[in-house]
Amino acid sequence: MQVKLQISRVFTSPSQTHFLLGPRGSGKSTYLRAAFADAKWYNLLDEALFHRLLAHPEQLAGELRTLPAGSWVVIDEVQRLPNLLNEVHRFIEEPGLRFVLCGSSARKLKAAGVNLLAGRALLRHMHPFVPEELGPRFDLTDALCHGLLPVVWAAAEKKETLTAYGQLYLRQEIQAEALVRNLPGYARFLPIAALFHGQTLNVASLARDSGVSRTTVSGYLDILEETLMCFRVSGYEARLRVRERKLPKLYWCDPGLARAAKGSRGDVAAEERGALFEGLLAQLIRAYRDYRQLCVDFHYWSPAGSKATEVDFLLDMDGEFVAIEAKAGNSFSQSWCRGLRAVQSLPGLRRRLVVTASGPVMRTEDGIEVLPFGEFAQMLAAGDL
Repeated sequence: MQVKLQISRVFTSPSQTHFLLGPRGSGKSTYLRAAFADAKWYNLLDEALFHRLLAHPEQLAGELRTLPAGSWVVIDEVQRLPNLLNEVHRFIEEPGLRFVLCGSSARKLKAAGVNLLAGRALLRHMHPFVPEELGPRFDLTDALCHGLLPVVWAAAEKKETLTAYGQLYLRQEIQAEALVRNLPGYARFLPIAALFHGQTLNVASLARDSGVSRTTVSGYLDILEETLMCFRVSGYEARLRVRERKLPKLYWCDPGLARAAKGSRGDVAAEERGALFEGLLAQLIRAYRDYRQLCVDFHYWSPAGSKATEVDFLLDMDGEFVAIEAKAGNSFSQSWCRGLRAVQSLPGLRRRLVVTASGPVMRTEDGIEVLPFGEFAQMLAAGDL
């Protein structure tokens, strides 16, 4: 049973042709049905439509010719038939149609679509819910346990929905699109990758634990990222440290998915809370970067010669920086500020924050701000960072 809710999204579609990518169940189709109610729709999950256009892609052109200039056309799950982008390209140019090209995987679109439409289509992303969208219905404990994907958040049975989501991902995104040759191997890889949520990514270690080669694991990681399940955060590299390449950190796009992938079904355990909380902050920063240009990009930071991550997030605010440390605890400790004090001499650094799960708003003697998650989320929503 699904709980029917009307929730306004922070995301806003541009007024020209664009790709809209996001993980399955992130609410893309629901948003587009409301925002483009009068558009001509093609949902490629409709098997009859899919097979018709697979056999006769030229029929799309015949139907598009009937639309007046400036009309909107939505092609949902466009990655299933990327060759349709040839016709999209032509109808953007000639009659001036506008398209929303919606999908849950960037893998097949990389060469066939994005390159083809370069300069003619913008790229936008939709993410799981952010606290601003849920308002008083947001609950941090529930978010860490079950995540914020709309398809899960609105379900009456969240644990079962998460399990079904993982099975659907393997069946529709991976098996149906033939993205891997060894589906059982990929299925064994997923829970290992989930254990690396919020950790520096050591491909050799991941390959050893997964029982496959490093080359295979590198390909699997690319698939996870290109099917929008995970993302990587690189280490900050000052220009003088180009030789000191830092390994990226791996994050799943949603805490619930990370837990489902490794088979966690109960309450959040103490040993997983820190990584889940850090991952939630990473996803929140990523969403506001895409929705409202919060920052140019973000990285983690560690001093030269150190193998330990010292600051979880360093936001590049177009030449200025904001350093953020994520701590899932509630009782402030001065030890939480060690990395933020190590980074204080970075040129352009204008703010240092510790974000906690809960607790009071504080400021240390040397200017480090301590904010509970709710205050931090409100700050992002208001654009006050």
